Amino acid sequence: MDFLLALAILLVVAKSIEWLFEKVEIHPIIAHVLTGILLGPFVLGLIEPTEELGVLARFGLIMMMLYMGLTSNFSAIAQNTKKAIVVASLGVAASFILGFLTVEYFGKGTTAAIFVGITLGNTAIEVTSGILVKERVKREVSSILMGAAFADDIMAVYLIGIITAMAGGSLDALSFGILTVKIFAFIAATLLISEYVFKRAKWFYSIVRNLNVFFTFTLILTFALAIIAEKVGLNQIIGAYLAGLTISRLRERKDPLVVTRIKLNELIEDLQVVLTEFFIPLFFIYVGLMFNPPLASISLALIAALYIAAVLGKLLGCGLGSRLFDLGWKDSILVGIGMGGRGSLELAILTFGLTTGLIDQVLFASVIVVSMLTALTTPLFFKTYIKRAKA
Repeated sequence: MDFLLALAILLVVAKSIEWLFEKVEIHPIIAHVLTGILLGPFVLGLIEPTEELGVLARFGLIMMMLYMGLTSNFSAIAQNTKKAIVVASLGVAASFILGFLTVEYFGKGTTAAIFVGITLGNTAIEVTSGILVKERVKREVSSILMGAAFADDIMAVYLIGIITAMAGGSLDALSFGILTVKIFAFIAATLLISEYVFKRAKWFYSIVRNLNVFFTFTLILTFALAIIAEKVGLNQIIGAYLAGLTISRLRERKDPLVVTRIKLNELIEDLQVVLTEFFIPLFFIYVGLMFNPPLASISLALIAALYIAAVLGKLLGCGLGSRLFDLGWKDSILVGIGMGGRGSLELAILTFGLTTGLIDQVLFASVIVVSMLTALTTPLFFKTYIKRAKA
């Protein structure tokens, strides 16, 4: 099929399904992935995951990570730093252990088990923030949720670096130590620059005031950090995410006229239209197009076990982490439920794992289904639990 025709069909179908799903409050990611599954080799076989679509999807992934960084609030974790880090760490650890043991139990191999455990460890900040927009909870609960989700993202950046090393087959004790130093040095250097450039430097004010220049600067910084990240042995999406995160620190800038915040919001609004309506959907559609496991190999038992591991990992880890700081049982359980959603970053990690051969099509498909199920059920569980707690 002609490339432009295939592109048009994919986008029209994806946005149509998204519009229908919005009416019943289903996350748009699910609509986009389903579009790829339905039109791709797994169901109808109308459109193949071609190289041209792959290039657009890769660009969409980098832009998605930039957008995630821009919309992250770096200062959110400062409100409950210790709580957020402990809650996030225990959630990641519990999810990793349960995910690892599940995959090992089904005989998929240790490398695949480590990869899936890492993938299930992350929380989708877009799902968590979406829940908090719609549901009223205590300020302490919401700040812990957003802080822990943000800390999760930073941990995911570190774990993606480890996954990249796994793909290269160079993860002995020495290389692991070197990789850890490189990751933290890269993150620390980037955040240090953000402190003195985006938060304090007076000369940067002239760049921010002109939105066209600011937009161009953002793209240059995104690709520069993506390239640097790859050169030091990390993944490109780490650099793209950090680019957005550093620019987001303009919110912390002392500006009596609030010009920097206004320009940052204008930049995000301008990017949002192009990214959320074109590039980001294309990445998730491409994930769906790559979904093509042998039908006979799909294991409902594996999917169910991974889903339970994903939900329980966050519920136990984040819930017990909240209890360590004397948060009530009801609020602790609410934190554990709210951290259960998976989404965009997980699908990015999964795509990387499939293309590098760390996982096969069966595990790829299984974890995609699990991610979609958590994105679908987490808001429902959260809303239901709040109603019962109030009753």
